[in-house]
Amino acid sequence: MTVKLTNQKAWFLVAPVVVLVAFNAVIPLMTVVNYSVQESFGNNIFFWEGVKWFEEVLHSERFAASLMRQIFFTSVILLIEIPFGVAIALSMPRKGPWVSVCLVLMALPLLIPWNVVGAMWNIFSLPDIGLLGKALNSLGIGYDYTQEPISAWFTVILMDVWHWTSLVVLLAFAGLSSIPEAYYHAAKIDGASPWAIVRYIELPKMKRVLIIAFLLRFMDSFMIYTEPFVLTGGGPGNATTFLSIDLVKVALGQFDLGPAGAISLIYFLIILLTCWLFYTLTMKDEAQ
Repeated sequence: MTVKLTNQKAWFLVAPVVVLVAFNAVIPLMTVVNYSVQESFGNNIFFWEGVKWFEEVLHSERFAASLMRQIFFTSVILLIEIPFGVAIALSMPRKGPWVSVCLVLMALPLLIPWNVVGAMWNIFSLPDIGLLGKALNSLGIGYDYTQEPISAWFTVILMDVWHWTSLVVLLAFAGLSSIPEAYYHAAKIDGASPWAIVRYIELPKMKRVLIIAFLLRFMDSFMIYTEPFVLTGGGPGNATTFLSIDLVKVALGQFDLGPAGAISLIYFLIILLTCWLFYTLTMKDEAQ
């Protein structure tokens, strides 16, 4: 009888990461849980409230409206950025000096801090002096993102597409670069069309990379805060007040820590369950 020994030394390498994650995630999460079930009037005096704040939040029209705006924004972003990023990656050169040039150009928007992105697009989109705003108004298109909800939505979506499509492009290009040349040689021998190569070789081979791209863009777009807050402040009115912006208003603006804690946990669970459900469904065939 042979006894298989398991080397446990790898845990020494994993342990620092576990401690870091616990410090940066678990401990703050427990603080939020604590606030979500209690009421505080300051001086570290707390009163037990149970699930009161969760019931209040789930029956709140304000929460429902901000959540719907968040879902709509994320849905539009995913429908635009994933196909657009894949299309750009497919059109990029795979060999030669232009590969480096394209990769650097694609990476540039990702290097800009989020608050700077919002400030840039704020100036760029001003209806009177901004390049985008002045150009659209000179064409006879009524554009003023400070006053019109449609213009504000258009600007926020355009800003996010400009900023984050590059991430999808880089991930998709990495997936394309990992496909062995033998597949292309076999497709050439069979006389496959360019579209057939994309459909039956490149897209299936990019599946795992695209899943990562989808999950990253879903989580980031669903939690977006800095860029739209700097650009529109959640306005005009509440037109672009996403769930993240509304959460900050409740927590810091109104200092309602109990409802803010409940919103945070509901927010967290929505993202966690959606990511788990998407990953489970997309990887279902891989497990069989």
